[in-house]
Amino acid sequence: MAVRLEMHVAGRIEDYALIGDMQTAALVCRDGTVDWLCLPRFDSHAVFAGLLGTEEHGFWRLGPAYAPQEQPPTAARRSYRGDSLVLESEWDTPRGTVRVIDFMPPRDTDAPQLIRIVEGVSGRVPMRSALRMRFSYGRVVPWVHKVDHRTVAVAGPDSVWLDTDAETYGKDLTTYSDFTVAPGERIAFTISWQPSHKGQPALPEPEASLTATEDFWREWVEHCTYHGPYREAVIRSLITLKALTYAPTGGIVAAPTTSLPEDIGGSRNWDYRFTWLRDAAITLSSLLRTGYREEARAWREWLLRAVAGDPENLQIMYGIAGERELGETELDWLPGYEGSQPVRAGNGAAHQLQLDVYGEVTEALHLAHMTGLARNDYASLLQLKLIRYLEDHWDEPDEGIWEVRGPRRHFVHSKVMAWVAVDRTIKLLESGDADGPLEKWRELRDDIHRDVCEKGYDPERNTFTQSYGSKELDASLLLIPQMGFLPPDDKRVIGTIEAIQRELSTPDGFILRYPTSGDEENLDGLEGDEGAFLACSFWMADDLAMIGRVDEARKLFEKLLALRNDLGLLAEEWDSAAQRQVGNFPQAFSHVPLIDTALRLTASGAYGG
Repeated sequence: MAVRLEMHVAGRIEDYALIGDMQTAALVCRDGTVDWLCLPRFDSHAVFAGLLGTEEHGFWRLGPAYAPQEQPPTAARRSYRGDSLVLESEWDTPRGTVRVIDFMPPRDTDAPQLIRIVEGVSGRVPMRSALRMRFSYGRVVPWVHKVDHRTVAVAGPDSVWLDTDAETYGKDLTTYSDFTVAPGERIAFTISWQPSHKGQPALPEPEASLTATEDFWREWVEHCTYHGPYREAVIRSLITLKALTYAPTGGIVAAPTTSLPEDIGGSRNWDYRFTWLRDAAITLSSLLRTGYREEARAWREWLLRAVAGDPENLQIMYGIAGERELGETELDWLPGYEGSQPVRAGNGAAHQLQLDVYGEVTEALHLAHMTGLARNDYASLLQLKLIRYLEDHWDEPDEGIWEVRGPRRHFVHSKVMAWVAVDRTIKLLESGDADGPLEKWRELRDDIHRDVCEKGYDPERNTFTQSYGSKELDASLLLIPQMGFLPPDDKRVIGTIEAIQRELSTPDGFILRYPTSGDEENLDGLEGDEGAFLACSFWMADDLAMIGRVDEARKLFEKLLALRNDLGLLAEEWDSAAQRQVGNFPQAFSHVPLIDTALRLTASGAYGG
């Protein structure tokens, strides 16, 4: 049968599976195509960038061969092997059934590997591997040649080595392999990255690596202390968060992708391959609540190195090793996911003023302290320095939690989180584990609280507002009771929850972050709209449970669980009109509140079945 590789078009965001080694990650589509992989780190240049371009920008398809007039067949079934990050995809073809096992072994060396094992299940299935490596986000065609029966692609500082027992050949600047697999046969393909100035990387051992990878994940999951009714969803979210952790430093990326759009075809496309203090802090909280103290300790150490005693110049995000310069550029040779431009690398929001991060970091340090994480005197010193900075700056306008690119404002959420920072530090002093001006900071806490209640509350509508003097709402206000700023039964809290339900809900009941258009001009400084923000929808479920509407909270939570793809993964947002996931994927800021809401509903007994 004649076979050829059809032009590959990137799938829907939810069509992708995540595999990774806790230093980088790949996205694998339902048709067996790896469309995204950065080597050797999350924030490195992509070797496969087809996700944001075309097949010309790099991909690796491995699956059943198909006729010229056909499209690449999609897998009939796919799943992770148990509680792991080992992906299995199965195709049923007229010739038989075949399975492909995809994974990236956790590594201690500088040679990341992506291993793909083809296994015959029944019949004799013709297969094809098509590997098109393009360096520098698809812009650079490497020199591909053979060295000691190994295929290597070299461009500048990078080399990628292909190892397989199958015969390979080159055509149209692509490396192919055509073969047939019978029941019980297993044929492995491995690519390994190596700095081009070094020698060959070690020969891979695919079967041994598969066993070691499964063992790693099984042993890691055993530490989870949650055994409630939502365990499957919680475990998958925890595995995803672990996969987004850069093991050498403890830094946690917000997502392993850049420029997956919040608005298909629009310009709301950002690079999320960095460590936001906010995202990492809430991730730390979820890990601590589910028994993962070592990850929490590693993140705290990352924080102390990144901030380096300089709270006056605290950034909202850093590189995964604590880098400060994250300059934003546009990759204009990439057409973008479904035409969504520009494609960005780096993030210009790094130097914004977002006062809420002081609260999130302090809350994380407080929780670490309360859960018995070994004391670190410098962590306590940092916390005190953060409050001394807030003493002089809490009443300034900022860009807020959503990193608006419009004018600075007095965002209510930012003020509430400044209050949280002071409140948690007061608790540290009251515990006797640090010294500071206790009475002075109690007065500061009261001043911030009074300021928010007077200037950030609309008594006519009985709701807090997005910013001082604004009429607009903001879903971040849902955190007011969760942070302890006001009790859940306060009429202002209930009024805010109900106002957000009325004004920021989509037709299918999910929650928008804020209105992207309205009576006020230039709400966020950006063009276009966006989908429902999944974290905000989980926050709503939390709040509903806190005010006693637990059945409503459970129903919303289970609707949110139904938005996950078949592998349990969530992007940043949900497009209610198109009924699809949008934004970078998978997104830590979606999986963290999923865990938190599951814990809250389990504690309240608010679950079905």
